[in-house]
This record gives sequence, structure tokens and C-alpha cells, in this order.
Amino acid sequence: MPDRDESFERLLATMRKAVAALREAEIEFLLGGSLASWARGGPETDHDVDIFVREADADRAAEALAAARFAVERPAEGWLLKARDGDVLVDVIFRPSSGAVDDEVFARAEDMEVDAVRLRVASLEDVLTAKLLALNEQNLDYRAVLEIARALREQIDWAAVEERTKDSPYARAFLTLARDLEVAA
Repeated sequence: MPDRDESFERLLATMRKAVAALREAEIEFLLGGSLASWARGGPETDHDVDIFVREADADRAAEALAAARFAVERPAEGWLLKARDGDVLVDVIFRPSSGAVDDEVFARAEDMEVDAVRLRVASLEDVLTAKLLALNEQNLDYRAVLEIARALREQIDWAAVEERTKDSPYARAFLTLARDLEVAA
């Protein structure tokens, strides 16, 4: 196995630090985004750490991360908080474009070991649905979601992703592309 990239190592160190802070504060959370797919064999990322929390826990999560020396921001978007650990960003997401982080999202998650840390990881379907529903005219880059889909195609419940994204023309276009490339069943 090749050595990990230094930026990926920093990302994992920040993930561990954020997980420890949230656990210390007894806040239920899920690992999401590209690290959730990496945990299942998907590609490495150097973008950020995505943590899903319920909206009712978002303020406490911000306080816990600030106490752990993260620089916390409340962006205007209103569906997430941002916490910086040096140059590594943690997105604390509570209302992604796929809908609120709720009991159903937590029920679909699974316990996994991620870089020697046991934690709850969002389902691949939730990760893909959030990524696909975030696509719009200003943000129409299929690259990251295609990398995940290609690497993990056998693990994805494609019918569930299609059903949950059926109202998005951008998601429908992606699913057509994925089928034509023989990535999606």
C-alpha cells in the first residue's frame, strides 16, 4: 500500500480531533461525505471532513469544536457550520440539500472503523443523494460523485438513490451517465 499523502493524513488527524470533541460533549454525529465513501474503499480526498449532526445539536457541536480549538464560522447558507483546524476544514452539516439530518439518516448509518476509530458512518446512499442534490447550474461537476460511484458501485443501492433524487434533473442526468458508463445497474 503506498504512503498516504500528507494532506490526507492531516484530514484524518482533524477527523479524529473533531470526533473526540463531539464524543466528549456527548453529541451524536455521523461521518459523511468523501471520508464516508473512503471508509468503504472509495478514493482518498483532500477536500474536507463532513460531519452530520441533527439541527438541534448544531450549536452544541460548534461549542464543542470551539473548545477543542477549532475556529468556528456560521456561514450565511444556514444549513451547516464550518470549523477550521489550521488549514483543514470540517463542515458540520445539519440540513443538506437532501433534507434534514434526522433519525432516519442515523438509522441508515453503520458502525465502522475509520483509521482505527470506531464511529457511525453515513450510508453511501445518503452520501450520494446529498452530493447529487447539491448539483445545480452553478455547481455541475460530476467528477467527485463519479469517482465514488465507480469505486463503490457494487455497494450502492442504485434504486434508492434514483428514488430519492428523482426530482433533480442534474441527478437524473448523472444516473443516465452512470448507467451508460456501466457504473450504475
